[in-house]
Amino acid sequence: MKNKSFTALMASPYLIWAIAFIIIPLFMVFYYGLTNNDGTFTLENVLAITDPRHLKALGIAMLLSVISTIICILLAYPLAMILASKNGSKDKIIIMIFILPMWMNFLLRILAWQTILEKNGVINTFIEMFNALPLFDLPLLNIINTPYAIILGMVYNFLPFMILPLYNSLNKIDPNVVNAAKDLGANNFQTFIRIILPLTLPGIISGITMVFVPALTTFAISAMLGGSKISLIGNIIEQEFSTASNWHLGSGLSVVLMIFIIISMIFSAIFDKDGEGNML
Repeated sequence: MKNKSFTALMASPYLIWAIAFIIIPLFMVFYYGLTNNDGTFTLENVLAITDPRHLKALGIAMLLSVISTIICILLAYPLAMILASKNGSKDKIIIMIFILPMWMNFLLRILAWQTILEKNGVINTFIEMFNALPLFDLPLLNIINTPYAIILGMVYNFLPFMILPLYNSLNKIDPNVVNAAKDLGANNFQTFIRIILPLTLPGIISGITMVFVPALTTFAISAMLGGSKISLIGNIIEQEFSTASNWHLGSGLSVVLMIFIIISMIFSAIFDKDGEGNML
């Protein structure tokens, strides 16, 4: 009994934190999303997602999120394999290099890319310097306020969330399993397809969830790198809360995004029952 009381006492701060910052905010989102100004139950705010403007923003957000997630997988998997093949402290140092930018403020990282990509930014300044030399005639970079800049920002900010689960899954593979496959005559491609890839599926699913969900719901990246020309569903929700002060509509659209988040969590739970794809 004493152990249970002590455990409950130690867990009480987390319980208070969870109630204050998880349960109450979620309750408020569902309350505002499923009611009107009079407090009457309605699905009008949720069904507002069918508005052509909202559907377009949701479609663009999903497309850019899928593209960014695919790019993250293509970049992260080879790097995770290289890191997992190394022994000692070298792999930890390289992982630390990827984690270090995450310690910087999220908005500052986006602002840095905005400064780099803008028309008078760092890259175009260097291009103009090279063009001043003979035999150089490089075109100026003009991707700011385009979907390409948003994808770049998403990949840069969310790539570590793909690398770490993949590295963790690869690191848990018993080398004897790979060696046994090669001893039985499997080449490198067959070993990868039939052994390594299936064993790292939990890490892949976990990485997809951790990249796709924040990419789908982001609004800061699209606002700063995409300008006012491109609006994602996250931008519309942010505008409904901050500019239009329409908490009911903003919450209703947020409930729709929660459905996508829940679906992603279900897929992650199905393919990663043992938590093998966790980041740590």
